Amino acid sequence: VQLQASGGGLVQAGGSLRLSCAASGRTVAAYNMAWFRQGPGKEREFVARVTWSGGSTYYADFVKGRFTISRDNAKNMMYLQMDSLKPEDTAVYYCAAMREFYYFTRSEKYDYWGQGTQVTVSS
Repeated sequence: VQLQASGGGLVQAGGSLRLSCAASGRTVAAYNMAWFRQGPGKEREFVARVTWSGGSTYYADFVKGRFTISRDNAKNMMYLQMDSLKPEDTAVYYCAAMREFYYFTRSEKYDYWGQGTQVTVSS
């Protein structure tokens, strides 16, 4: 499975961006998928996760109510709608896929990673 994240850019605080993650190579319909991010000088951290069916989602506390994760298995795509962006959301955002159901906040559990897309939020 190859993953490619896109949609990042420069936005003012309070603005919105929609990230996309395109999968190729094989279907990702059987994989649970997630977004992580890594800010300047920080470790990679979990942002949000969606189960293989799209029926269940989970968010890090710092994005609850602002970000929405979704997927379209027919298109082999995953999305992250980011609203009410803050300067502290500035980071490289990565999409990832895993077969396991549990421990989804742990980056080492993921089987496949995209290359990352830069999100910069100005104050």
